[in-house]
Amino acid sequence: MYRKTLTWLTLFSLVFSLLVLPAAAMEVEEMDLEITELIDEEEESTLNRDKKDSDGAMIMTITCTGDFTIGGDNYHHKDIFSPELEKHNGDINFVMKNVRSLFLDDDLTLINFEGTLTDTKKVPKEKRGNDFLFNITPSAVSVLPENGVEAVSLENNHVMDHGEEGNEDTKNALDGAGVIYSDSDNPGYFRYVKGGNDITVAMLSYLCIDRYGKAFKGYDTFEEKVCADIEAAKARYPLVIVSFHWGVEKMYSPTNNQINLGHLAVDHGADLVIGHHPHRIQPIECYNGKYICYSLGNFCFAGHSRPSDMSAIIFQARYRVKDGNVSFKDYRIVPIRISSSKEKNDFIPTIYQDGYERDSVIMTLKSKDNIKNLPDAVTDYPLEWP
Repeated sequence: MYRKTLTWLTLFSLVFSLLVLPAAAMEVEEMDLEITELIDEEEESTLNRDKKDSDGAMIMTITCTGDFTIGGDNYHHKDIFSPELEKHNGDINFVMKNVRSLFLDDDLTLINFEGTLTDTKKVPKEKRGNDFLFNITPSAVSVLPENGVEAVSLENNHVMDHGEEGNEDTKNALDGAGVIYSDSDNPGYFRYVKGGNDITVAMLSYLCIDRYGKAFKGYDTFEEKVCADIEAAKARYPLVIVSFHWGVEKMYSPTNNQINLGHLAVDHGADLVIGHHPHRIQPIECYNGKYICYSLGNFCFAGHSRPSDMSAIIFQARYRVKDGNVSFKDYRIVPIRISSSKEKNDFIPTIYQDGYERDSVIMTLKSKDNIKNLPDAVTDYPLEWP
């Protein structure tokens, strides 16, 4: 993690101007320049810098997280998020404060946005029996671009909590904030322009629950639709990331449906598969040289004040980009707790340091019970870059 820093020279100059030179102090006041603003500028200048490999190839870093669910349930009048937001003086950025530097230091951050950005109170009939419905006012979208999140997947079982109106409000808010989104009808595209390279990363997203084997949008089966989309994307773009909202809640091992679809995705051109929904971490598999993250767990989850398991992982992959060509370099995981507190969920994802909690994450990922159906499960979970 990078820390916000001021050079001693900058700090000395500012203090000297404020204490010794009244005119300079007045000028600073008129400019409304605060130390925090200078810190932010320093942070921006040291992070997200161009990185090169030994042969001059650019290194593109991609970060992926699990479910990002903020806001409350105005239909059932259950809202544990807003009181915590009020404790932080209404600053929505509080949820990102312990991971912001990580996201700023990469090239593309992709999260699963599980909820809605809408003020509507309408709830479709098919959703009224749900235990949870999520929404937050559209202006809260600022938490994404202000903290280095470039893209979101919008295929999950909560994005339609407030029907088509809520979904359109969500997409409009994301568009207005410059955040890329993808769903089963709309791939998302991230353009990487560095070191003389100009490539596009395609992102596809699908909600899989109850869709396996069923006809879907002009195809005989859901799987055929997914494979056709991936093939079309891979024919045009050098890197294709596929996000699946799949699996069974509270399970630490992938189902046969997850495994079959994950393999199909790779067979048809996916370079990286990212999974979420179980609210638990699941193993990573290296299938035919491509990585399938079956579940990253939660990331920021406003659905429970004391989840029984608050551990999750952030997945990072690095790719070499040279002369317009893309190749995989390496990966690492970042074990996290979805809260800065062990006692309750405060919605602040926090990176585990050395200790039992971090080790237990790796032990869970490597558990024989959790990898028994995955002959290609990875055996190494690096925590740092080589």
